[in-house]
Amino acid sequence: MTQDWAKITADLERLLKLRSFVFAMKLFEKREEMEAIPRIRRPQSIHTFDQVVGQASRLGWTVGITADNLVGAQCRAVIGLGNAKDAEWQSGKHMVGVWYSTVEDATAHQAAMNCVADGRYEAMAVAPLASGRLDPPDIALFYATPGAMMYFINGLQWAGYKKFDWGIVGESACADSWGRALKTREPSLSIPCFAERRYGGVLDDEMLMALPPDYLPKAIAGMEALSKNGLRYPFPQYGIQQDVRAGMAVSYPGRGA
Repeated sequence: MTQDWAKITADLERLLKLRSFVFAMKLFEKREEMEAIPRIRRPQSIHTFDQVVGQASRLGWTVGITADNLVGAQCRAVIGLGNAKDAEWQSGKHMVGVWYSTVEDATAHQAAMNCVADGRYEAMAVAPLASGRLDPPDIALFYATPGAMMYFINGLQWAGYKKFDWGIVGESACADSWGRALKTREPSLSIPCFAERRYGGVLDDEMLMALPPDYLPKAIAGMEALSKNGLRYPFPQYGIQQDVRAGMAVSYPGRGA
């Protein structure tokens, strides 16, 4: 069933007070399919994929890429473009002395990354979710503060509770977000890494959520239910020295005594 992506986006922006665009990603087996997207932009420079993501999330652009638009194998490997995961990439030698002290450490990091399998896809596109140009997208993504992310997760857990377990690979944290979501088809939260912040415009107080888009209506319904209970983002401060009973009684009847 086709979703109303504009309404879903508006609901997320309203509930989470988002400061950037909710955006989408879609992989294509043939580059011609990507190039047929209306008003698609193609890079004129070599980029990190973080920059391409930033163009969608910060500028609202629809951008399509192939492997030759990206600066190196690390960006290509996470989204499965080309055949990036060769022996040299697996060794992680390019990160030794930069992020990891030994080849063994760098190799272990590469092995820990969540990546789309090589060989199937020729192209990727990113676009604001509300545009509907990637209908249906593979995954939807948004940047938000830790408080907003917690509230979104609470919405996902309102009905059909599930515990979420996420990991931190370190640098190349895109493997924790869009890499993991594309690979596992599960909600994936990350603390964006140095490259995302330096090249992708990610702010100090932002985290990234990536997930298949069919989770979004569930999370929105959950947050709407929480809102009716008086639990809304941003969270009003109660005061660290106040008697807590009056505040607790608002949410938990019987706790005011």
